[in-house]
Amino acid sequence: MYSYNKSNSGRGMAFSSKRGRRPGSGQSGRSGGRRPAGQYIDPARLVRVARLAEAVDYQAVNKFSDFQVHALIKSNLTTKGYEIPSPIQDQTIPQALLGQDIIGIANTGTGKTAAFAIPLLHKLMTEKGSGALIIAPTRELAEQIQDECRSIAKGSGLSGALLIGGSSMGAQLRDLKDRPRIIIGTPGRIKDHIERGTLKLSQFNTVVLDEVDRMLDMGFVGDVQFILSRLADKRQSFFFSATLDARVRGLIETFANEPVLVSLKTTDASEHVNQDVVRYSSASDKMDKLHDILLKSDVEKVIVFDETQRKVERLSQELVSRGFPADAIHGGKSQGQRQRALSRFKKSDVTILVATDVAARGIDVADITHVINFSMPQSYEDYVHRVGRAGRAGRVGHALTFINQ
Repeated sequence: MYSYNKSNSGRGMAFSSKRGRRPGSGQSGRSGGRRPAGQYIDPARLVRVARLAEAVDYQAVNKFSDFQVHALIKSNLTTKGYEIPSPIQDQTIPQALLGQDIIGIANTGTGKTAAFAIPLLHKLMTEKGSGALIIAPTRELAEQIQDECRSIAKGSGLSGALLIGGSSMGAQLRDLKDRPRIIIGTPGRIKDHIERGTLKLSQFNTVVLDEVDRMLDMGFVGDVQFILSRLADKRQSFFFSATLDARVRGLIETFANEPVLVSLKTTDASEHVNQDVVRYSSASDKMDKLHDILLKSDVEKVIVFDETQRKVERLSQELVSRGFPADAIHGGKSQGQRQRALSRFKKSDVTILVATDVAARGIDVADITHVINFSMPQSYEDYVHRVGRAGRAGRVGHALTFINQ
């Protein structure tokens, strides 16, 4: 089990909560749920010029030092250099500290992890019997949440467990025997532990669902409902999502109690991305054109999407053989391999990451300049999610989609 007293790589954390379940074949941390047959996407929809909305300066009402949270949390935030909260943090944290349920509508990269982590950790540190559960759609996002929570609660002594696929079940069982107060995990593995009887959530009174829309896209609605139904009846709930469609609303209406809506999403992330298509006539022509694109000086850091684990691995190896600094991430790799690949990409030790859709979900890397769809996505929604990984932090991104002419 990991604690918040010292750094700890790859093991548990400290939180707790309850409810959740995963559907059919979808397993968090593996390759995800079964995907429907690919939908036809009109190539005309894949060509557009980036449109950067005029920046509007946000004047924060609070400073981090204003929040009525445990002194240790304030000290750790100061050490991290946190002074002025982002809009989602500024508007969420005061309401959450009052015990309100929260619906947060915001894109990845807006600081939403700290928006729920700060009030959640304060509650754990000031209410002895409390526990928290944080559910994320992918292993990578769960680990990123763990890292942020650990740094905010450093020195608190809180203990926790990280429950994700692709990592040792034995280690997770040992962590759970120590009755951690915070659980962070993916729906499939959390459900596995509930069904084994190794995780009981009836005393967990705080729950966070991060990237709810992606979780439902991946087929986890049944698992999430199963998990949520096992939490304490009286609890505080946080729902964070990039969209608020009928499925997300239905889940929230079932499990939230008079939630406060904090909505900060004004445009789709894809609107900040120049988008175009690349037409090819054969497999060799396709590979040669990808090679030429990657040689361009403005292609600084890129995610290349392909449709299967085998194709991703094969493409990554081909790029490495051609001298490109590339690595691959997909559900067939061990958790350690995925962590190392993502770490190398973040540090720019490799500047090309070849990925499947599911493995790439939850990856938050701000300086991606290009997204290349070497294979067509299954749906236009998946396309938007892919290309939105470029063009962050006020920059214009670029997306190219290969189409067989």
